[in-house]
Amino acid sequence: MFGENLTTSGVDITGAVVGERWRVGARLLLEVTTPRLPCNTFAVWLERRGWITRFTVEGRPGTYLRVLEPGPVQAGDVVTVVDRPAHGITVGTTFRAFTARRELLPTLPAVHDLQSDVRAHAEQRAGVHA
Repeated sequence: MFGENLTTSGVDITGAVVGERWRVGARLLLEVTTPRLPCNTFAVWLERRGWITRFTVEGRPGTYLRVLEPGPVQAGDVVTVVDRPAHGITVGTTFRAFTARRELLPTLPAVHDLQSDVRAHAEQRAGVHA
């Protein structure tokens, strides 16, 4: 429904730390980058009034993942966290900073694991420079 390329079960995606690395199966290595943010395009496509608000309140955004090492994936492959940055900023915290809890924005620019455009956007919206 959301155009996802990888659907997981039993993985706390909202609690994943930005920059966390996951091994999926034997070879695929992924890095957690940014949460998915709700947009009008999706709301129109879903034809659901109030969808953006509901998505935001629910607070389980999913995440974008960067492929660091490609490899085959199949149903039933185990997802193992192989590295977790010490900064502790999660997908959920990043999502809330950009949606419902703007006071969290100043915590984001110091997270070097964030994509540079997302970090710059956080700096701009928070009025700070890392």
